[in-house]
Amino acid sequence: MYVDYHVHSEFSDDSREPMEKQIKRAIELGLDEICFTDHVDYGVKKDWDEGNIQWRGGDGVNYDPSTPDPLANVNYPEYFAKLLRMKETYKGKISIRQGLEFGIQRITLDPFERLYDKYKDELDFVLLSVHQIDNLEFWQSDFQKGKTQKEYNELYYKEIYEIQKRFRHYSVLAHLDMIIRYDEQGIYPFENVKDIIAEILKLAIADGKGIELNTSSWHYGIKDTTPSRAILKLYKDLGGRIITVGSDGHSTRYLGDHIPEAYRILKEEIGFREICTFDHMEPKFHLL
Repeated sequence: MYVDYHVHSEFSDDSREPMEKQIKRAIELGLDEICFTDHVDYGVKKDWDEGNIQWRGGDGVNYDPSTPDPLANVNYPEYFAKLLRMKETYKGKISIRQGLEFGIQRITLDPFERLYDKYKDELDFVLLSVHQIDNLEFWQSDFQKGKTQKEYNELYYKEIYEIQKRFRHYSVLAHLDMIIRYDEQGIYPFENVKDIIAEILKLAIADGKGIELNTSSWHYGIKDTTPSRAILKLYKDLGGRIITVGSDGHSTRYLGDHIPEAYRILKEEIGFREICTFDHMEPKFHLL
């Protein structure tokens, strides 16, 4: 089963790749299934129906930096309508699943509860991500400023754990150690945060949730997987079975990137025998 379960399109504020172009490329690559997981980040972005949307320039990697982009969440009615059209258009060629990436903070739990309640019948899959805390972004180092490496790493994992205890409407924890990507001090030792990560994984397992192996680590130049092999092994040792694999591709350039290698690592190095896809928030297991 060759799948990509973390894909972005023009409905994410940081992507301009047309959904249909991603689908056509997925078919070319021989993918059996693709799941779109466009961004929702309450607190730092507005919904389109709120009005007064702010705009910013591109980052020069995924889209043209000469044209501004909206600081807005997914346009939900248009998103789900287009997904339905694409599913009909490419029926028999590829399976297309409907997901969202929830960039949750403790201070934004309520709007995510309302969002899930409104669109739960439309959703196959939800990624739980933490991209910012107290509306301070990691990628610009706003959250890390004024804190020691120990402080911001521990606060990051504690935020995830506290969110988990209050919010159950997700499928897997996305790029669990993503803070590494933006840590200018280097990689913080796993042993220093192993206990809190273990609690995160135990709670996910108890709640019937999983984690993802996010292959963006290859194009970001991270030496280990995301999450690390140590986290993947800990999840398995604790009894975790639900695992998805996704490229986090914001363009066709990275769609399906290193997924076969991710499968190999999961099977040969960690010892997993299955990966998961999702249908209406229910995991489906497939042999590696």
